[in-house]
Formats: sequence, structure tokens, C-alpha cells
Amino acid sequence: MTVGSQKDIDGLKEIGKIVAQTIDEMKRRVRVGMTTQELDDIGGRLLNRHGAVSAPKKTYNFPGSTCISINHEIAHGIPGAKKIQAGDLINIDVSAERGGYYADAGHSFTMAPFDPVLTRLCHYTHDTMMKVISSLRHGVKLNEIGRMIQFEAEKGGYRVIKNLCSHGIGKSLHETPQEILPYYNKHDKRVLKEGMVITVEPFLSTGAVFAVEQPDGWTLSAPDNSFTAQHEHTIIITKHQPMILTVA
Repeated sequence: MTVGSQKDIDGLKEIGKIVAQTIDEMKRRVRVGMTTQELDDIGGRLLNRHGAVSAPKKTYNFPGSTCISINHEIAHGIPGAKKIQAGDLINIDVSAERGGYYADAGHSFTMAPFDPVLTRLCHYTHDTMMKVISSLRHGVKLNEIGRMIQFEAEKGGYRVIKNLCSHGIGKSLHETPQEILPYYNKHDKRVLKEGMVITVEPFLSTGAVFAVEQPDGWTLSAPDNSFTAQHEHTIIITKHQPMILTVA
């Protein structure tokens, strides 16, 4: 969407804050031995308390309030009976709707004892996301997002998951601009415009370059048992620094 009023901005900020608070609370309360369903229940209750609705559940009938992916899972992990273990790499992805506005964010982190390889992967992916966001403004080519993600990944010794993309958002979970690729595409002539609402979500991997769908029809995993971290914010493009919506 492209924001057209202060009402749009306020609505997006409200749902963005709820999404960010939900991720923060889930991370704060995660414990070894907890099932991913128990963790998802925490997120679902918080969304409900704020009058928000899980966007993947509403839009796609996803079997959970949030997506929780563990270790070699990359994205769209279904909450269930799987127990969280010491040293796990966890990704929490929360997208929600309230009052007709949508926001989407993700966060990867590790459980103690901390593996320095996985800790670096998480921190580096977050830093990559923030570098990309800080470079975006009205008039910048859309493919600059992919160019920067690819450049930063290679500089850090990582690879990019090529079939998971950033996207437009705002009045629905996925909207134009669709498929903002995480690698450089010289043929993409689209340009960022003031007021445009998008996500920026790099997936950086220690090996895999494609996520493979599992038999459950939802979970996307690394075919080579490598590890992937994702960080994601929803932002509004301006003439200067983007406005980050998914902050608590």
C-alpha cells in the first residue's frame, strides 16, 4: 500500500507495535522444554489481548498464530509438540492485522549455551537488514534491496535464500510490490516511492540457497541441514530515512 493520510500512518504504527511486542514477549518467555505450541499460545493470547488477528491464520488458514522455525527449518514452521532444546536456533515470525492494517516482523536468536557460529549468523543478519533499511528512500531502485542483501551476505561469508522475498504490505499481508528479490536483478526497473509500505527481510544461510517445502505443506527447511537466520521489519518509505513500524 501507499499511505494516504495520518490515519494510515497511525494504524500501521499501532499494529506494528503490537507485532513487535508479541515477538519480544515470546522471546522473553521462551524456555528449554517448552513446546513450540506453548510458545505460540503466548503470542496468540497477546495478539488477542490487543484486538489483533494473526495474519497468516486469517489470510491462509495457517495452523498457528505465529510461525516458529527451529534449527534447520527456515520459515513457516508450524507450532506443535516439538520441544525447544538448549542451543537451538529459533526464528519467530509474527504478522498480524488490526483495524484493516497489517504489519510483519521476524527475529532469529539462539538458546543457551550459545554457539558463536549461530550467534554471529543472527547478529550479522540483523545488521544486514538495518544497513538495507537505512539506505532506502524515495527514488531508490527497488532492486537495490536485493543488491545490498547479496553483497552483505557474501561479505560475511553467507549465502542468500533466493526463494524467500521481501514484499509489499499494509492493507493485506502480501501486496504490491510483490517479490522484492534478495539478490540483484538488473531487469527490475521498479522504484521506491514516498509512502510505500514494504517489508525488508534478509534470510542469510550457512549453506543452502533455496528453502524446500516439507510434507506438512507449510514448513520450509534447508535441504543440506545448514542454518539460516532471518530478521524482518515493516517500514514506510519517505524522502529521508524510512519509518520503521515494527518497534515496541
